[in-house]
Amino acid sequence: MRRRDFIGATAAATTAWPLAAHAQPAMPVIGFLHPALPETNADRVRALRQGLSEAGYVEGRNVAIEYRWAEGRYDRLPALAAELASQHVAVIVAAGVAALVAKNATATIPIVFNIPEDPVSLGLVASLGRPGGNATGVNFFGGELGAKQLGLLHELIPAATRIGLLVNPNSFLETNRAA
Repeated sequence: MRRRDFIGATAAATTAWPLAAHAQPAMPVIGFLHPALPETNADRVRALRQGLSEAGYVEGRNVAIEYRWAEGRYDRLPALAAELASQHVAVIVAAGVAALVAKNATATIPIVFNIPEDPVSLGLVASLGRPGGNATGVNFFGGELGAKQLGLLHELIPAATRIGLLVNPNSFLETNRAA
């Protein structure tokens, strides 16, 4: 190959390379925001990956996931949510109180949540039938289940006059009021 041909081919390849790279669609990025530790939620991450896979998305191949874990430090959630929002992820998947913090961080990025409390009373959505806004998700109706469990406990031990309950003082509602 002559020197002139080599230089011409190299120049053409160098010019075309950025265009070819630009023509490829960017891989969508999912933001994953959770208030707890990754070690205790491996099953949730596995379920997320499985659900994405069933929809045709495989992490690392055609979708990326940016994980943010507050590791039980709820005060870290606003900064983690803001970080995901600044990266312009395609969607934020948030668990528990992280959903409220994510909603405060962005009004445009879609938020998919799972929470134990009523999303309407928390202000996450306008209604269950028509959530509106940028948030939607799954509610586990924890409050209703707790009342049912207390009723069942009373049926099992009707003579009980006191029942103890262990509560995390930094849990969902307290953190929501602070956020």
